[in-house]
Amino acid sequence: MMDFLANLFDMLGSASFWVATLRVATPLILGTLGVLICERAGVLNLGIEGIMVAGAFTGWLAVFNGADLWTGVLVAGLVGGVFGLLHAALTVWLTVSQHVAGLGVTLLATSLSAFAYRVSFPQVSTPPTVTAFAPLEGLAGLPLIGPVLAGQTSLTLLAIALVPTVAYLLYRTPMGLALRMVGENPAAAEGQGVDVIAVRTGAVIAGSILMGLAGAFLTLSAFNAFFFNMINGRGWICVALVVFASWRPGKALLGAVLFAAFDAAQLRLQQAGGALPYQIYLMLPYLLSILALIVMARRAAYPQALMKPYRKGER
Repeated sequence: MMDFLANLFDMLGSASFWVATLRVATPLILGTLGVLICERAGVLNLGIEGIMVAGAFTGWLAVFNGADLWTGVLVAGLVGGVFGLLHAALTVWLTVSQHVAGLGVTLLATSLSAFAYRVSFPQVSTPPTVTAFAPLEGLAGLPLIGPVLAGQTSLTLLAIALVPTVAYLLYRTPMGLALRMVGENPAAAEGQGVDVIAVRTGAVIAGSILMGLAGAFLTLSAFNAFFFNMINGRGWICVALVVFASWRPGKALLGAVLFAAFDAAQLRLQQAGGALPYQIYLMLPYLLSILALIVMARRAAYPQALMKPYRKGER
């Protein structure tokens, strides 16, 4: 037990541990912000898992075919926005069940990505690689956080910068007020002249763009190739993190980093060895996240119109 605690404290004091934590947290930050924007407008987007797959594949494919890295990121975001538009058409315009539509988008995006991959690389058994974003080694000289940021890429800094940006837009702008209104009381918002359908559609598209960027991070920053099952449930974790964060961007960042720290810790604890089976370490981040979710969800004030379809003119 003492050896376990000693390994744990050594790990928490290691810069390499926090480098890995931020790297693992980046797609979760982007995906969680995307889900948060959708749900703040009253739309549950369970298409995130498939949108992340599509973003990862299309961004990587664009770079493989000669585009620069930022163009690949842009392509991933645009593809995410297209699937967001589809989800909005089904749930906002046609008022289809948000659960069913979201799962349908996930299946469609995942299947299309798999089909396109097989068509593009019919004879390839090992995924081709591309040149990924390089770490920002020039930041190593910054006090305290320099060694951690030096191991990150530009997409991680973008994800972190988006947290206060989204918070400002939600709580300090008329657009954010309108978005929150349609997620709480769309009838009252319509009475104030807000186009509920347009706001919800825009929110779903914007959130889905961030989901596409989350997928692009995996292929263009964390790895340099696309392979099946690389998303590995990260989309569903993002949905849970929004509840943990009580639909607030700052807490979403905290939740993403917390889960990433659990995940990075279990990898190092496995490498350190011990009497426990490795399956225990694999379960650790999920068990701790479920516990944190249970504690936080009891106090969470969710958007009152979440998952409730709205038809213009109805009261």
